[in-house]
Amino acid sequence: MSRWERTTSPAEWLNLIEVEGPFVAPSVLGDAYPQGLAAPSSETRRKLRSAYAVWQESEDGGGDPLHPAWLRFVLHELLGYDDRTLAWSRREDDTVPGGDEPWVSIVDPARGGESILPVFAHARGVSLTTTGDDAHAGSPIERAMDHCKATGARACLVTNGERWSLVHRSADGVGGVASWYAWSWGPEPDALASFVTLLGVRGIFARGGATLFDLLDRSLDLEEEVSDKLGEQVLQAVEVLVQAIDRVERTRGGGLLNGLPPKEVYEAALTVMMRLVFLLAAEGRGLLPLGDPIYDSNYAVSTMRGELRERADRFGEGVLERGYSAWVRLLATFRAVHAGIEHPRLRLAGLGGTLFDPDRYPFLEGRRRGTSWRGERAQPLPIDDRIVLLLLESIQVVRGPGGARVISFEDLDVEQIGYVYEGLLEHTVERVSEPVLGLRGSSSSRWPTIGLSELEGALQRGEAALLDLLEERTGRSRNALRRALREEPGEEARARLHVACEGDEALLELVLPFHALLRDDVWGKPLVHLPGSVAVVGGLDRRESGSHYTPKALTERIVEETLRPVVYEGVAEGRPQEEWRVRPAEEILDLKVCDPAMGSGAFLVQATRYLSDRLVEAWSEAGAGPDVPADAEERALHAKRLVVERCLYGVDVNPLAVELAKLSLWLVTMSKGRPLEFLDHNLRHGDSLLGLRDLDQLLQLDLEPDGATPPPLFGQAVRDAVQRAMDKRRQIREMELRDLVDVHHAARLNDEARRDLDRPKRVADALVGAALRSAGNDRRYIEERAVLMELADGFVEGDDVARRRLEELAREGLSADLPAGKP
Repeated sequence: MSRWERTTSPAEWLNLIEVEGPFVAPSVLGDAYPQGLAAPSSETRRKLRSAYAVWQESEDGGGDPLHPAWLRFVLHELLGYDDRTLAWSRREDDTVPGGDEPWVSIVDPARGGESILPVFAHARGVSLTTTGDDAHAGSPIERAMDHCKATGARACLVTNGERWSLVHRSADGVGGVASWYAWSWGPEPDALASFVTLLGVRGIFARGGATLFDLLDRSLDLEEEVSDKLGEQVLQAVEVLVQAIDRVERTRGGGLLNGLPPKEVYEAALTVMMRLVFLLAAEGRGLLPLGDPIYDSNYAVSTMRGELRERADRFGEGVLERGYSAWVRLLATFRAVHAGIEHPRLRLAGLGGTLFDPDRYPFLEGRRRGTSWRGERAQPLPIDDRIVLLLLESIQVVRGPGGARVISFEDLDVEQIGYVYEGLLEHTVERVSEPVLGLRGSSSSRWPTIGLSELEGALQRGEAALLDLLEERTGRSRNALRRALREEPGEEARARLHVACEGDEALLELVLPFHALLRDDVWGKPLVHLPGSVAVVGGLDRRESGSHYTPKALTERIVEETLRPVVYEGVAEGRPQEEWRVRPAEEILDLKVCDPAMGSGAFLVQATRYLSDRLVEAWSEAGAGPDVPADAEERALHAKRLVVERCLYGVDVNPLAVELAKLSLWLVTMSKGRPLEFLDHNLRHGDSLLGLRDLDQLLQLDLEPDGATPPPLFGQAVRDAVQRAMDKRRQIREMELRDLVDVHHAARLNDEARRDLDRPKRVADALVGAALRSAGNDRRYIEERAVLMELADGFVEGDDVARRRLEELAREGLSADLPAGKP
């Protein structure tokens, strides 16, 4: 028996359970159970207290019949299942529950006993998250997820009597875990009510599309909406930071950004957001000293949002506009994470890497390009505390259709981060020479910025021409656009637009016809970019930039199908699975996996997971050596680092995608006290569709070398330079990066290798340029090769005139037939 009783809101009682990955959204739960959750009767709760106390007093879960008795009590008395809805895999009175196969399954009698929810029961005290002696088998929760993948089961219930974990997986391969703890059912009635409501007979066999699985599906759809909303929020935050930097520059009279491409300001702002994501994830996973009083009050990012929000709620957000300490604190944290802290009261191992390098974007600290943070005093930009609060809330609090939701970066999937940030790769920054309007689009990826003159020109050609332009740029429907154009501005709209035009009455009159098309910035001001200011604009779309989000379910399957034949003996030969044998660890670590258009690194992340699991399996089969950690979790993390350092390579035409891929791999391999992997030689910015594929092409200066023609004079110099670079990169590949000294040594070797390749690369660029410029004209190609031969010989001997001419030919050739404005 149970009754309905009003409980706290779902957003509150969801905090009483442990959730990893997606689960039922609060708004979906609120719609499904508007009257509250189904709570067991007082008699059932009394029996629960008694049964739990008896079970706790038992010796262990191995041979003690009290353990399976307690499990049956939960299934029968609490969740309400009977003989019709339970199918036992073995005799119900077994004293030791089975772990490798379901102990019992919840079945649907109306569908011929079809299994709905397998239950994996383990002995009392067995950890559901820790790998046992059989390391490659995975933890009980991981094995349950594998069962879902193998059988197509939507979910499994895994328990050791104390912890009850729902392991679920969608048809698209998105998985999650929600866990209840029996000890909390007494002091926290809402935790018990949620367990009974969602996993009991009412939840599993609910009618009208309200089963637990229906709620999970609706929540997953909502999760995608939330991810889209998060992308919009981050883009708006980046936009505000870019405008703030530009405003400071104009207020100071210029100089700081002189000679700096506007797009670099956008890259810097986006890098700030990536740094914040990394720090929140690292602090959430205990890899930074969160909890230390000095770190918390001076460096921690996780505590900063709460401090700023409390001040804003108490005194108003206007007060934050007069403070600048939060930005300075962020810059100090970036430096501390990059280089470390050595102090009697606080020690922090530096992580190194390019992500937090203060000299990468020195203008963020008020320093000019080319200065060193160790030798030049910083003059931090006056970015106010309100902007910093916006940056933090844009990535930590999602304001979606279900209300505000705080994101846990401890459990955030790397692929979710990639999904959010790959959308930002489509944008860049331009300095505008005329008034430019930011318009509302169908999504954040369709937020166009259009020059006022272009809009006026289309309007002069008639409403149909203007609608054609707006429909193409915004993605909105023609009817919605027509209504917006015909909407008359009220006094409030005129006043807001007057502020956006900075009091320019003539400009105001020109913009008014388009007032209902404008989108607002995060402060509620219409987006009108005045001449000389910078504007975030849509750059290349995903098809042009090579950046496109790949769902986890797809990467998981493709990576597994591709790599299985090379990591297992017997797969390629067609032997049955029981005869497969994992290859030795040395062979796995000798594999090279390259993604030639890696985007945020979704395939590389999945390759890291798959290969590291196989590496652990190989260690288990052969017996781990002294260099392999004994602890299962440390061993798994060690395997991931080795795979990333030795096996993975990637290229992308978008330089920001390269940084995002590095961030993804860093998040997967983060380890306390260890630096970030040195990935500059593995993940590179470049065009995988254009270039040379064979060294002989360069040695003979011919895209179709015959292999017989002796190389020209410069050939030996090129061969020697390439060999030196290869030797240095082999050294990097064989290094184990234990601390910053190792990272700096790897960086020096990489810089030396790149300098070695500088001259060969310039000659190669000129050769590819010659091929593009001749465009299939064999005679012209032969003539251009003859010129290149002469110039290359002089170049490698140090002739500066030959170098400049080679560079000129390369630029001209590589720009052949490029659309206007493309780099």
